[in-house]
Amino acid sequence: HVQLVESGGGSVQAGGSLRVSCAVSGHTTRSTCIGWFRQDTGKEREGVARIDGDGSTDYADSVRGRFTISPDSAKNTLHLEMNSLKIEDTAMYICAAAPTYATGDCPSTYYEYPYRGQGTQVTVS
Repeated sequence: HVQLVESGGGSVQAGGSLRVSCAVSGHTTRSTCIGWFRQDTGKEREGVARIDGDGSTDYADSVRGRFTISPDSAKNTLHLEMNSLKIEDTAMYICAAAPTYATGDCPSTYYEYPYRGQGTQVTVS
């Protein structure tokens, strides 16, 4: 099992920056993917970013160039650095863990991530 706890959400003005973090514990390996997802009221859940056990990252088009995953191996924590925030970035941000496919690729949909945190709210105004 893998446990995930998010922190760092809050309110920020458009154009500002915020960092949310995901503390990961339990059984993780180089075949574990960590993904960030977000969902706002009335909107579909969206995959934001993900990182695999080798450190390869992938980002949604909507955040590429603005968001960055930065792992802190010493603290078993993943940070999501969010810059140039937009009002449409407002959402509950959830981190989740899943095993990779046999190809080594990370799953892309939320439902393929069996381990999930409770989320942290980010509000951009």
